[in-house]
Amino acid sequence: MTFLITAGPTREPIDPVRYISNRSSGKMGYAIAEAALEVGHEVILISGPVNLAPPRKAKFISVSTSDEMFEAVHRHADESDVCVLCAAVADYKPAQVSPVKIKKNAHGISIELVPTRDILQSLGRQHAREFLLVGFAAETNHLEANATKKLHEKNCDIIVANDARIGMESDENELLILFCDGEMKKVSRASKKFLARELVKFFQIRNKNV
Repeated sequence: MTFLITAGPTREPIDPVRYISNRSSGKMGYAIAEAALEVGHEVILISGPVNLAPPRKAKFISVSTSDEMFEAVHRHADESDVCVLCAAVADYKPAQVSPVKIKKNAHGISIELVPTRDILQSLGRQHAREFLLVGFAAETNHLEANATKKLHEKNCDIIVANDARIGMESDENELLILFCDGEMKKVSRASKKFLARELVKFFQIRNKNV
């Protein structure tokens, strides 16, 4: 099978030296890529800026902004059997990007933000899709309720949810996995490498049923 995996954060520029981003380390996405390669799958890894070396056997695509990630995902989704959207894509970006550095102002400034394009939802709306669609939900409260809402709103096959306060910038995580048929699995706190191997097993089984 071919896995398309997104990982890491995106950076939405404000001016040539500043940007909006988040605390995603990319470790979970990279671990899933490595786990898929270990069992013989092909991997397309689309990554935002991280301090990690990409797996040698993966087809690696480096991006920075949400728009770049959107374009890269749509360029390769249809050649994939499993799309795992693990990246923490920014929800908003500046409406305008200054071509020069914005100088400090004692009175403060206001930056208008506009929504970024929703990559997960755009894939979920493809009625004739032939790939298994997996989304991730990093939450700080009401984990199951928020993940269930995302599962249905984005029309995913699987949502992998976690408490962002545990998983962000960490080598460990614990997961709540929701399936579109109503099944739910919990995976106790463990290393991201262990969790990645368990996830790949779930994805392999579920892909046969798509």
